[in-house]
Amino acid sequence: MQRRLGTLDVMSVTDDAQVGGLLRMWRERRRLSQLELSARAGVSSRHLSFLETGRSRPTPQMIDRLATQLDVPLRERNQLLLSAGFAPAHPERSIRSPELYAVSVAFQRILDAHMPFPALVLDRWWNIVDRNPATDVVLRGCASHLLEPPVNAVLVTLHPEGLAPRIRNLAQWRTHLLGQVRSRAEHTGDARLHQLVRDASALGEVEESAGSATDVVLPLELDRGGDILRLFSIAAALQSATDITIDELHIEAFYPADQATAAWFGRLGS
Repeated sequence: MQRRLGTLDVMSVTDDAQVGGLLRMWRERRRLSQLELSARAGVSSRHLSFLETGRSRPTPQMIDRLATQLDVPLRERNQLLLSAGFAPAHPERSIRSPELYAVSVAFQRILDAHMPFPALVLDRWWNIVDRNPATDVVLRGCASHLLEPPVNAVLVTLHPEGLAPRIRNLAQWRTHLLGQVRSRAEHTGDARLHQLVRDASALGEVEESAGSATDVVLPLELDRGGDILRLFSIAAALQSATDITIDELHIEAFYPADQATAAWFGRLGS
């Protein structure tokens, strides 16, 4: 039967092509062929081809199935649904909203329990959402304009008026930190993250230095008045989130990399 292209139908063709282009973009970003993705998602490669070219219209269930196999973040899953003319499936609430109370309390308990060592809650763009009092010691001496909310952990770390002058292995830590931001920017395609890479990179190059052959992890070496604090971090995130805010939060908890650092923070805590 011939399809009549009225105003509504033209809009449908446009929407189908848009969501198809986004699906193709995500598939190519994950370096998957149509055959590989169709096998993972349990759909025919022919149908996937029709979806990407706009010849077929995906259902919300199909979008979710493909997005799951492509590891598309929740924020971008909403964009896929909107581009296909469907309502977004994942809300984005304030961290202080009643629905997120249990999770925010859990985050706070982790921060408190991690004392006397520093721990932060960071959002997708490395803005500090919450932190425990031990981070005051780490941030002491940073310029006040860098500590005005929203405080960005990457920029305050690498800025010459921030932590950078006190980081003994700045070249190594800078490479490590920028690598993390680039990786997340490439994974999500987020323009703000790409801008953060550019902003942080513009803070200046530093001379490379060799790390210790005895280190099993890269530590942050921080000079605090002649005391060298050596810390490594462990990141933790909630894996079952259905809310965008929670999905984009993670905890960065710092641990002492040697006994001297552990003793230094122990004295601080007491």
